[in-house]
Amino acid sequence: MAGSNGRQKTARDMILSLGLIMIAAWVIYLFIPHDDRAPDVKRVDYRVELLTARRAASYPVAAPEGLPSTWKATSVRFRGDEFDAWHLGFHTPDGEYVTIEQSTQRRSQFIDEASQGATETKVTERIGGRTWIRYTGGRYDALVLKDAGGSTTVVAGTAGFGPLSTMAGALKLA
Repeated sequence: MAGSNGRQKTARDMILSLGLIMIAAWVIYLFIPHDDRAPDVKRVDYRVELLTARRAASYPVAAPEGLPSTWKATSVRFRGDEFDAWHLGFHTPDGEYVTIEQSTQRRSQFIDEASQGATETKVTERIGGRTWIRYTGGRYDALVLKDAGGSTTVVAGTAGFGPLSTMAGALKLA
């Protein structure tokens, strides 16, 4: 009889200990702040990089003019050693992402990388006096500029063709 009483105490002690641990975890959880909002996206100033790219690139570099202030530039880079690669990323007012990518890299490879695997459609659009080809699927949808003067220009992102067209229409090549 003495052996079975010891086992019952051990089981009861384990259950009580587990209960105390659960209560302590719940109390700690209550005091940790919880913020379910998306983090605020930091705006970057891309003017210096744009001037550098426009001086160094072998093609006219694209950047938007006249976009509303609700479009936030979030990333920028120019890599002269990697096919004169220009990147400018934006956060749209509705929380989506739009990027401008330009490069002298082989057209098909560059489009595949910049559009995250999107495939060409037969649909073209006249935006801002230029002809753009739609690409769909993959991670992004994209607009690809035909005849971009020595480079390939891609406007891509998660935002859909409305915001992509807005960005393409705002682009100035210089």
